[in-house]
Amino acid sequence: MKATLKESRWACQEHLERFFETYYEVTMAKAAMKALRFLAISDVAMEGKPAGWAAGTIYALANRDKRACGVPGLLNSEVEEFFDVSMSTVRKRAAQVERALEI
Repeated sequence: MKATLKESRWACQEHLERFFETYYEVTMAKAAMKALRFLAISDVAMEGKPAGWAAGTIYALANRDKRACGVPGLLNSEVEEFFDVSMSTVRKRAAQVERALEI
């Protein structure tokens, strides 16, 4: 059974909240929730695991306007373990998030 966009958005939001409860960063948390709202109203399908979208959102915001170097303070393996997704998925979702956030 495929999740609806609304279900995917809520699941993604739960992953983001869980992440920011563990790695408290207020500015990034606000930006991530705002990015999620933009994703929800964009025409991005958000197919796949919501955890991948959450990780991709964090990765995209952490590396915005600079050379991609991961999530500050975390190893790529820690990001993979926390969200249970591969870094290739994280990078793919981050690219989709970046495109959706372009004005």
